[in-house]
Amino acid sequence: MTDKAFTGLSPQEASARVEASLQRRRKSEKRFRMMGFSAVALALTFLAVLFTGILSKGLQGMFQYYVQLEITLDKERLDPLGDLSDASLYSGDAEALILDASLASIGEEGDRKTKRALRKMVSSGASIRLIEFVKEHPDLLGTTQTLKFAVDDDIDSFMRGFIQRETPAKDRRIDDLTIQIVDKWQAAGLVSYELSDYLFFGSASRDAEMAGIKGALIGSLLTLAICISIAFPLGVAAAVYLEELAPRNRWTELIEININNLAAVPSVVFGIMGLAIFIVTFGMPRSVPLVGGVVLALMTLPTIIISSRAAIRAVPPSIRDAALGIGASKMQVIFHHVIPLAMPGMLTGTIIGMAQALGETAPLLMIGMVAFIVDIPGDFTDPATVLPVQIFMWADFAERMFIQKTSAAIIVLLAFLITMNAAAIALRKKLERRW
Repeated sequence: MTDKAFTGLSPQEASARVEASLQRRRKSEKRFRMMGFSAVALALTFLAVLFTGILSKGLQGMFQYYVQLEITLDKERLDPLGDLSDASLYSGDAEALILDASLASIGEEGDRKTKRALRKMVSSGASIRLIEFVKEHPDLLGTTQTLKFAVDDDIDSFMRGFIQRETPAKDRRIDDLTIQIVDKWQAAGLVSYELSDYLFFGSASRDAEMAGIKGALIGSLLTLAICISIAFPLGVAAAVYLEELAPRNRWTELIEININNLAAVPSVVFGIMGLAIFIVTFGMPRSVPLVGGVVLALMTLPTIIISSRAAIRAVPPSIRDAALGIGASKMQVIFHHVIPLAMPGMLTGTIIGMAQALGETAPLLMIGMVAFIVDIPGDFTDPATVLPVQIFMWADFAERMFIQKTSAAIIVLLAFLITMNAAAIALRKKLERRW
């Protein structure tokens, strides 16, 4: 406020006007703070709603229902060839033994209709679980053991309350006989609700109760290993060159502009480029972590370069001047002083870039990593999928149980992302130096 505004005013009037102006300023500042607080509160509310929805379904997806059956491990029926080989065990009568145990669990010999219902109530992977148990414990052949088998996804949905017994039979996915058998199991205490071992140790499956994330998780780790082994050294080398060694001319400016532009390119474009170059031109196989890692490395490279350049630029010039003053060469200054001091920022940017790559789906869809892969990948050239793509595939399946498993897989993915970001923060705090 200028002196002209107080011309002709008494000291009391001038003081009152100043006080009124201060009051208006304080109210304006208070409104601005309230707007900022409201924006943060709204964002946190949306975040809480999102996590509540994911956790409410995802935690259910980490558990599933099992039925306990008394299985008689008949050696002749399980191992007809007597050599415990896969050929012998898989040609045995494991399914019939499980059916006999199911009939015994309800205390009936069972007619054809009952047997048909029982076959559908236990997971189709029950025989595989029985065979694996025999392979691990061959000394137990000839004895009777209590084993747990996952129930079919329709039975699981019924026990979760998604299928109501009051619904007319023609509108239900399970009939009245199946409901009666479930009631007998529950009355006998044979049904348990436990942490799903299929979710964490199973692989892709069309049967919801058997589907798991192990294959996708290993595929993600293999893909990220390729990504970081390419993106980190190239990104740091490019950042050091541009900041410390490159001459300031039009070519350097053109390179910097293109790096900044590439950081804003949609990820699907990198997938199209990977499809056109690595698969079509060079004939590399589809759906392998090697190609996926290279594509993700190209996608995250601009982010790593930009963050590394910012970290190098943050190193005080006095460090360089002091090193040069005591006779160090240009390369000694870079490798002995600049890079070690800029490394916290470089690693932070790299981890954030890897977290971004972990959650990408679009570029991997373009190179075929959406394939249905049952086997667990053993190396970088085995067919594989990744966790975000597995979530995408599960979300498209019709079975109700896949909704819970999709949310559970999202929780696992979020846990990895949060862990990687927390590691970036901890790394920066530990290595950071203040000048």
